[in-house]
Amino acid sequence: MKVLPRTPSPNSLQDPLHSNASQAGSPEGEPIAFAPLPSNPSFLPSALKCARTIPSLDKIRLMPSKSTPRPTRNPSRSKSSGPSDPQADLQSDLQQIDALFHQAGLVRHRREKPAGVVRRARFQQAMPEELSPVPAHPRVAANGVEWLSVPGWDKKSWLMHGFSTRRGGVSRAYCPDDAPGELNLGFTSDDDRDNVLRNRQLLAEAVSGSASIPLVTVRQIHSNVLVIAGSGAGDRTCKGDGLMTDEPGLLLGIQTADCIPVLVADRKRKAVAAFHAGWRGTVQRIVETGIGRMRLQFGSQPEDLVAAIGPGIGPCCYAVGDEVLTAFESQFTYAPELFREVYDTDPVRTKYPMLFLTQRAPGHSPIGPSLHVNLMEANRRQLLAAGLKPGSIQVVGGCTSCQPQLFFSHRASKGRAGRMLSVIGIRGS
Repeated sequence: MKVLPRTPSPNSLQDPLHSNASQAGSPEGEPIAFAPLPSNPSFLPSALKCARTIPSLDKIRLMPSKSTPRPTRNPSRSKSSGPSDPQADLQSDLQQIDALFHQAGLVRHRREKPAGVVRRARFQQAMPEELSPVPAHPRVAANGVEWLSVPGWDKKSWLMHGFSTRRGGVSRAYCPDDAPGELNLGFTSDDDRDNVLRNRQLLAEAVSGSASIPLVTVRQIHSNVLVIAGSGAGDRTCKGDGLMTDEPGLLLGIQTADCIPVLVADRKRKAVAAFHAGWRGTVQRIVETGIGRMRLQFGSQPEDLVAAIGPGIGPCCYAVGDEVLTAFESQFTYAPELFREVYDTDPVRTKYPMLFLTQRAPGHSPIGPSLHVNLMEANRRQLLAAGLKPGSIQVVGGCTSCQPQLFFSHRASKGRAGRMLSVIGIRGS
């Protein structure tokens, strides 16, 4: 017998499992002995036949050694009870989990489907024109400011309110050279601060009749943080996305350029609130949380509240990604009702669809329906969930992206836009 030194085969160099399997048969470093083939040629066919029955080394896996501890079996699944039933074992585990959840006051699979990545479902299809809100018709104040009021709220003599537009101010940062000044109410980097202050005075005068009434705003951070406003706050600016007060002589203001402004008033206790609801604030239930805070702070009752949803980007224009769908489905059982698949209405694509066909697999082409969300309806649902009656909620104004000549729109202007203000307050005696 001839002894050959151990050399790795090509397969063992490529497959680590193959290498480990070959080492399992002999101690490390020990040579492997090979017997010479017999000289009789008749032996070769039978040897090849036997070789075909030997399992491939690529399929060999290391078995646990005797010293490896084996996992202990559940006594309820012992061999004495016969072969285990996977369905019965799974049901037993689920019953134990349900018992733990019951002790904590929880329910398994509250959304009736396992948690994880949301798969793109088939939503109701629509065209942008079908989803566009009713266009707004502003009123013009004596000082030239154009703003929106809520129908029926003017009858409440103690209440001041209004949604601004982009028309009627002194700013020239976002308008053509030959156009009149605009009503930018946000301290943006493109506009002069003095012009913004003058615009805020003009809006306060149009809504309340006095240009000197204090205007309270917050540094908005797309959250559900609420601030109680009062005269003792001074000039300090707080962070948050909701303001409320029962103190007369103040105007609460929320800035928007596509997000949804929501104004709320308590008819009996004379308390007011303003909320800034982008998609992040909506997911964090800024409006629903704000109504609950009004109940704690002022003793407000939902049946005494009236609310108005102001101009913002509509479902006709607000295309979002799957991460927004995932966030909404994690919070609201009615989330699928807020989304639509909207098809492009480009006249060229409509007339010549064959020019835009691709060879990509379905779902991998940029051409196709986009996912749109209805933030106005989402916040109306939150008001209903907070206890308000459907007749106490009004939607005022249209889509900011569809009407760029009337509203500032961050998305329609590619990020360079002014800001509008939605204000509400209690008249002083």
